[in-house]
Amino acid sequence: MSQFNVYFSSRLNIFEFISSVADPSCYVLFNTAGHVNVLASNAPSNDFELVTSSVAAPVSTEHLVVTAPRISEELVNTLINKLSGSLLAIKPVISIAGFQSLELLLNQVVSIEEVNQAASNYDVDVNRISNFPDLAQPGLVVLDMDSTSIEIECIDEIAKLAGVGEQVAEITELAMQGQLDFAESLRARVGKLKGIKLELLDVIAKDLPLMPGMTELVKQFKAHQWKVAIASGGFTYFADNLKDLLALDDAVSNVLEHEAGELTGQVVGRIVDAKVKAETVVALAEKYDIPLSQTIAIGDGANDLVMMEQAALGVAYHAKPLVQEQASVAINQGNLAAIIALLKR
Repeated sequence: MSQFNVYFSSRLNIFEFISSVADPSCYVLFNTAGHVNVLASNAPSNDFELVTSSVAAPVSTEHLVVTAPRISEELVNTLINKLSGSLLAIKPVISIAGFQSLELLLNQVVSIEEVNQAASNYDVDVNRISNFPDLAQPGLVVLDMDSTSIEIECIDEIAKLAGVGEQVAEITELAMQGQLDFAESLRARVGKLKGIKLELLDVIAKDLPLMPGMTELVKQFKAHQWKVAIASGGFTYFADNLKDLLALDDAVSNVLEHEAGELTGQVVGRIVDAKVKAETVVALAEKYDIPLSQTIAIGDGANDLVMMEQAALGVAYHAKPLVQEQASVAINQGNLAAIIALLKR
């Protein structure tokens, strides 16, 4: 258990606990008068009087993390007012990857939806944290590709160029909502691409629009000695190109059959569906000797749910409602780099 020195400020009417063991720069503001009216970012000033040394941090039953491009004092006060009956402590703001995060310690479970609603004017995400993977230790993150790592659904883009865009997009949406079996929907969509020349795929593959924050996310995970991989229900034409572009460790996706420079409308081999994505998390963790407790899966559609359940942490990124309901955490306001801020505890 972490040990803290305790200071009191009569002017600010708060206790401040400063870590005396693991991290002398770690601050926690504790409530003594029903509200907190300051964020600490430096060593104690003359406003603080030492009360006692080496006490244990109080036990909280709920931890929330707020992520945003900027944590403002106005936002903090809004959260304090919303959580006034539950708030035990506020840890200091952490800045990384263009985002900031703030951890709130509570003495009871609260509604994440209500807290997000209270902070809706500030473009923030509020998530409950429990047994997160440790960013400081080697780990594995597996991302979906279409509409997660990149901004497009590749099969929809192929279909547009082939003149069957609306037909394919309708099937894609039903699959993403979980209303169609993925393998069945994929075969139906690929069947409509029969006769399309491979040159059309090259046009898309050479100019993949990366999801905002994707480059920074990969950079940060790599800097922390994590493996980064793609598990996609899309196609090797695009996943392999993305792997090369970002120097990813692995990419698993479907193979489109072709003859004489044209698509046959068939998929070669096993289809990468929800089950295969989940198996990919396990297989890659074994390959790199990473415990499953250090794995993260990020996705947006129903086909990602089993993978997200398999990993220690499932992140719904700008996801369908069904996915947000079942995921461990959800990012709806920030870009992919916000996930790094969420993990940097």
